[in-house]
Amino acid sequence: MYHIRGVVLPDGEERDVWIKDGRITFEPVEEARTLDGAFVVPGLVDAHCHPGIGENGPTTLEEACAQAIRDRDAGTLLIRDCGLPIDARPLQSRADLPRIIRSGRHLALPKRYLRGYAIELSHPDELPAAVAAQAEDGDGWVKLVGDWIDRSVGDLAPLWPDDVLAEAVRVAHEAGARVTAHVFGEAALPGLIAAGIDCLEHGTGLSSDQLAELARKGIALVPTLINIDNFPAIADSAVRYPTYAAHMRALHAGVTDMVGAAVDAGVAIYAGSDAGGMVEHGRLVDEIEALHKAGLSKERALASASWAARDWLGVEGIVEGASADLLVFDSDPREDLAVLRRPRHIVLRGVLIN
Repeated sequence: MYHIRGVVLPDGEERDVWIKDGRITFEPVEEARTLDGAFVVPGLVDAHCHPGIGENGPTTLEEACAQAIRDRDAGTLLIRDCGLPIDARPLQSRADLPRIIRSGRHLALPKRYLRGYAIELSHPDELPAAVAAQAEDGDGWVKLVGDWIDRSVGDLAPLWPDDVLAEAVRVAHEAGARVTAHVFGEAALPGLIAAGIDCLEHGTGLSSDQLAELARKGIALVPTLINIDNFPAIADSAVRYPTYAAHMRALHAGVTDMVGAAVDAGVAIYAGSDAGGMVEHGRLVDEIEALHKAGLSKERALASASWAARDWLGVEGIVEGASADLLVFDSDPREDLAVLRRPRHIVLRGVLIN
């Protein structure tokens, strides 16, 4: 049992918070231990994270647990896995790991995504049935690969016909699931947006007109800026595909302007580190700071990885009866995002981690 008195975000009111039986309450709890700190924040949310993917592809469950612990110790207490090649359900049973919302397996076509990551369908028309299966198996999200390099043309290209995408999204929605898609370039975006997709990952090719459409339709964007920083290195390694390499460099060069335009358009933006593979786990605060540099206010950048992301994913923050998943800081992270690197206390499921 714990007691914290501090400024509780996002409301910004100073109040007393008690923790009993792993839950938050605002009713006094006798003999509760008082935790020092001045600001109380709902646990951070990594909306695009892969505990189960390493530098060489799929990991063991033991390695995935170690990755999730690195995320937890950096303040991430809720993860949307955004596509995993391993079954993450054993991670969900671990009380010492962040909560995980599973998106199941990536859905792609042969040789149109990273080897060993995706369920590779033999024909595009198989997508709606595959989406239905992933919607049934996951936690309310399905992950598509929207575009990837097509070696026959030497550049990024869409994987799915527009009519197949529309049917796949319809099937997911009927099953009560939301759909997100990996998309780097421009060509796949019209079909994904027209299909009524719920979220776009990366979205580096988005135009201002398309950003306005995202805002109008309520389509979220998870830019994964610290992974986009790898585009120049990817381009350098693609010497056999000069058009693709030039395209990746151009997308990298324009991503800050794209995010700024998304802010101006009113798009819902959430923080995702894309940890796993090229990005180390535990770097969500780097992504929050990158979003601020790209145009989000400090408070909105924090919200995109805390209370706003929790609302979007349907997970409670600091409210009566909610799971006690929170961070305590000595100073206000809305004024200095670097404060997020120094939590005085991390509480997960009512257990004091530090």
